[in-house]
Amino acid sequence: MVANQRKFNWGEFLLGILFILTSLMVFKNPLSSLLAIVFLFAISAILEGIFQIGLRRRLARFTGQKATWLLVLGIIDVILGIFLLFNTTAGIIALPYVFAAWFIIDSLGELLMAGAVKEMSTGYYWFKIIINILGVVLGFMLLFNAAASALTISFLVGFYFMISGIDFLIAAF
Repeated sequence: MVANQRKFNWGEFLLGILFILTSLMVFKNPLSSLLAIVFLFAISAILEGIFQIGLRRRLARFTGQKATWLLVLGIIDVILGIFLLFNTTAGIIALPYVFAAWFIIDSLGELLMAGAVKEMSTGYYWFKIIINILGVVLGFMLLFNAAASALTISFLVGFYFMISGIDFLIAAF
């Protein structure tokens, strides 16, 4: 019997730390500038997109699946991040809608990928399912109530980054 040995993943670990630090900064001062949130979001989206594109190759080696959807999600994240980085005014105006779309797309993508981790760990599989269903619900709440979400976006963003950061840290090990 050959044991499946998985190495520590520094990319997921560092992305998890970045997401958790981002969430703590948001929770510490929820009235902070929306501009700072746009910049942090843009940088995080670019890094996550790059990570997803790299993950596609590793996932293909591990499962034999092409994971084209993961490549598409990675490209969307990178494009979204670059757009927000260079067009902050539009980012501030569109922030509730952008976050809603990102939550929904990213969570649906993670739900699609959850099946691949089921073989590695049933507990982690169910964690991913529950967290990403919550991400989809949160995304739709933002999408359909933009005025209210603009008032609470700091807390919603902090919550999302914290959960995603924890998910990345768990995946790193």
